[in-house]
Parts: sequence; structure tokens; C-alpha cells
Amino acid sequence: MKEIIYNYDYLNESDITETVIRTKALIINGDKILIGNENSLFQFPGGHLEQNETFNECLKREVSEETGIEINDDEIERPFMKVTFMNKDWPEKGKNRKSEIYYYIIKTNKKPDLTKVNYTEHEKRNNYQIETFKLNEAIEKIKENIPNNEENKIISPDMISAIEEYLKQVNG
Repeated sequence: MKEIIYNYDYLNESDITETVIRTKALIINGDKILIGNENSLFQFPGGHLEQNETFNECLKREVSEETGIEINDDEIERPFMKVTFMNKDWPEKGKNRKSEIYYYIIKTNKKPDLTKVNYTEHEKRNNYQIETFKLNEAIEKIKENIPNNEENKIISPDMISAIEEYLKQVNG
């Protein structure tokens, strides 16, 4: 599994006061990939692992909430990439957060079903929607979108790395 660590504050594990775990899904449908778009902020479907929830349960819940697609365990492949952020004084002064994001491949022929989504109020306010790109064009689309939302500068490089890693594994 490829691992990327961002630790610009040079924190040690003993400095960490809280850990947040998230899952992200690269949903592959033939030669296409699904990407969430929230006010021009591109992101893979996914979210926070809840207490007593397995990684697969989290993926299934988040994919269902954000795309309306009901996935099965056999559509979820093992995690292939992990990104860790270690941030001093985040989300507030005196707290040091470690965020671990696990990237999974989900191969399915199911299509988004917007009648089944369950968007958060934040997603509704920010016009969350699912876009479909050809896999071989997705990196270029992500790069083109970076100037459209400041947060893309943080999220997009990892999205590009995840797609590149997936393509490397598929293409040997």
C-alpha cells in the first residue's frame, strides 16, 4: 500500500491529541470514475469512520449517502493508498490532529441513484453532485478544476496520486 505523510509541524505520535479516520472510494464503472463536486471542490465519495464501524461499513454507508449506490462487500477491494496529515493546533489551538485517509477501489456497474442519496446540510448548501469522467481523462479534469476552489490545492494532489497509483496497479 502506498503511503503519503504530511507532517509540516514535525509532530511525533506522542504529540497527537486526536485521530480521525476517513475512507475514500474510487468508484470505477467500466472506463469511468465517479467524483463528487461540491462548489467546484472535487473529492472522492467517502467520509469519517464512525465509532464501532468497520472500514467496509463506512464505505458502504458513505457511498450510499453520496451517490445512492448500494455496494456489496465483494465490490470493495483492499485499501491501496493511505494519506496521513499530522496538524498542530488543528482544529483548534492546543489540539494536534492526525487524520488518516484510506483509499479503496470499488468496481461496480451500478449507476448513481439520486433518489436514494442522503446529503448532509453542508452538502446540500454547497450543491453537492456526482460527476462522471472517463478514467483516462480524470487527472486532467482534476488539474483543470484546481483554480476553481482554494481547497482543491490540498485535496487534488492526493486524488491525482490515488488515480495514478490505481492505474499503475491495473497496468502492471
